[in-house]
Amino acid sequence: MIKIIGITGSLRSGSFNTALLRAAKEMAPNNVAFEIETLKGIPLYDGDIESAEGIPETVITLQEKIAAADGLLLATPEYNNSIPGVFKNALDWLSRPPSATARVFGSRPVAIIGTTPGGFGTVLSQNAWLPVLRTLGTHPWFGGRLLVSRAHQVFNESGEMVDEKVRKQLADFLIGFVEFIQVNDKVQK
Repeated sequence: MIKIIGITGSLRSGSFNTALLRAAKEMAPNNVAFEIETLKGIPLYDGDIESAEGIPETVITLQEKIAAADGLLLATPEYNNSIPGVFKNALDWLSRPPSATARVFGSRPVAIIGTTPGGFGTVLSQNAWLPVLRTLGTHPWFGGRLLVSRAHQVFNESGEMVDEKVRKQLADFLIGFVEFIQVNDKVQK
C-alpha cells in the first residue's frame, strides 16, 4: 500500500484546495492510502520560541506523518502571485531543526496541485515552490501539472468536484504521481 499525505495550504474551512484534496482522496487508486492534513495549529515561526520551547507538538506530529509517507501532495493556493505565507511558514517549521530536514523531506516524492477562483490556476505559486522543494531535498514530480482555475465553477457549494473534465485531469495526475512514487521507491532500494 502506498501512503500519500496531502497537505492543504489554506486554513479556510471552505477552502477550494482542501476540496481538491478531498476529491484526490476519493479518486486515489486502490493501492493508495491517502491522508489529508491541514496547517491549523502551527504557530508563526519564531527562533526564540524554538530555542525556549522546542518544536511545537503540531509540527512534530506532521513531521512524523510526512516521514512515514511514500509521497507528499501539496495543494497550494496562490496569494499575490506566490506561495501562501501560512504554507511557507509551516515548511519553515517542518524543516526544524535542520538535522530533521533530510529525514522528513530528503528524496521524498512530491507533487504540487492547486486551484483558485482566478483564470490562471496556481501557475505562479507552483513555480515559486520549486526552489523551496529543491532546498528541502525533495524529489519533485514534473510529469504532470494540475492548475485548476475558476474553482467556484469546479466545486459546488458543498465542496464536491462537479467538473468532469477536471475530475479526469485529477485522476490522471494521481495515476502518474503514484507511478512516480513506485519508481522512486525501487530506485531508493
